[in-house]
Amino acid sequence: MQNLSPRIAGETDLPASFSADHPAWQRLKQAVEALRPLQSKDGSIDLAAVQRHAVDPLVATVLESVRELAPHFPHDAAYLEAVQADLRKWADTGYREPDFLDSLMAFQPAAERVDGLDHLVVFPMYTQNGNPDRNLEAVLLSVVWPDWLAELERTRFDNPMFVPITFTDFTAGYDTNSAVLFPETVAVRKAPERFTWGGIFCDREAARFRAVTTSAVGILGLEIPADAAELIADQQRSQQTFVLWDLVHDRTHSHGDLPFDPFMIKQRSPFWMYGLEELRCDLTAFKEAVRLEAEGYPQGRDVQYAILFDRMFRFPVSGGRVRNYDGLGGQLLFAYLHKHDALRWRDNRLSIDWDRVADVTNALCGEIEALYRAGIDRPKTAHWIAAYELVSQYLTPHPASTWAKGPSALPLDTADGKALNKALCDAVLPDEFPLSMFFEALSKKLSGVIAATTGITGAGIQEIAA
Repeated sequence: MQNLSPRIAGETDLPASFSADHPAWQRLKQAVEALRPLQSKDGSIDLAAVQRHAVDPLVATVLESVRELAPHFPHDAAYLEAVQADLRKWADTGYREPDFLDSLMAFQPAAERVDGLDHLVVFPMYTQNGNPDRNLEAVLLSVVWPDWLAELERTRFDNPMFVPITFTDFTAGYDTNSAVLFPETVAVRKAPERFTWGGIFCDREAARFRAVTTSAVGILGLEIPADAAELIADQQRSQQTFVLWDLVHDRTHSHGDLPFDPFMIKQRSPFWMYGLEELRCDLTAFKEAVRLEAEGYPQGRDVQYAILFDRMFRFPVSGGRVRNYDGLGGQLLFAYLHKHDALRWRDNRLSIDWDRVADVTNALCGEIEALYRAGIDRPKTAHWIAAYELVSQYLTPHPASTWAKGPSALPLDTADGKALNKALCDAVLPDEFPLSMFFEALSKKLSGVIAATTGITGAGIQEIAA
């Protein structure tokens, strides 16, 4: 089997690692933050309300800083030239809604996935699970692409668009819960026909996982295996775990028996459909991790721990309760394991049957896969109902739920297909599957730790632990 040690960045012909202390980067950050309060939700600046002489110098500083920093990122030369051109065009329009399509198309981080390669990213964008407005943002990041992962992607989990990354520094839009850099968030005049990359910040995912899991394990009195404790204590090992989890999860959205593809074709669906899709992708990663462990990959066991702990402890109690599909998936995994006796909550302590948990988790994956296979032969409405029935086997619906009363209570006599879909979605309660008493109690005890992970990076976890 191939060497599982990650490649050391210094062993490549990379440019010297870029420091966030560089004066031009600091000037760029300050100018972006000064522009933020001047921008509207769509990224434009109303020159009837803001004097142009207050805006032009800030944009000039951004331009000059990008120009000064560009030689440190020779692999991004075409992109950084295009960014400067798009900034000038934005100024020439009088700061109307920005259009950075040209620079977006020039930025191709997936074309050169090299461990330790740095990028400077400047776009008007919203940050998913972060800032909903298309403010100008600037991010310094580094690619994570160890040899063992590159080999798995090449031979087993092909995913040419996947780019795992870590933060070096960032502006305020990323001082949030956002852990992704996606091209569809950028302000453009028209959406490209297809996107060619997607970035996921494994350092933020790993640090958040470590902080919340450490707290949950202590609160619940859960005894965990020694290798799980070692994973939780090690930021670098956790990052490696998340890049493998994310690699398999991301590609699963387009693999398997797919009666629908909610993230490739925009369509309105009840939120449990998105919850099942996200959970299917995670459980597929879990299933593959079991196989990798059997083949001698230590990362396989780590991925299993990460999926179990993150899904069961953080996901159900993070975010609001309005159509929280990730929360739903976490609740479902916990309830399935509980009802199949792979975990128990007795005497105010949680216990997991470590000998059975993998088999039971894979059985849930099998149930979702069977739902999808059968869904290929079903009309959409029947598929939604079947999915609801699967979820409600394990999670108790809200007492006021219309869906829980069965098909006879649903507005199925709506004639037009589009109107029917809307009527069925409108019949879904904002919190169709409320938290159990267990998670209500856990939420109160974990809320402070979860709140403290906002904006976290690998260095920030030390502050939470302290």
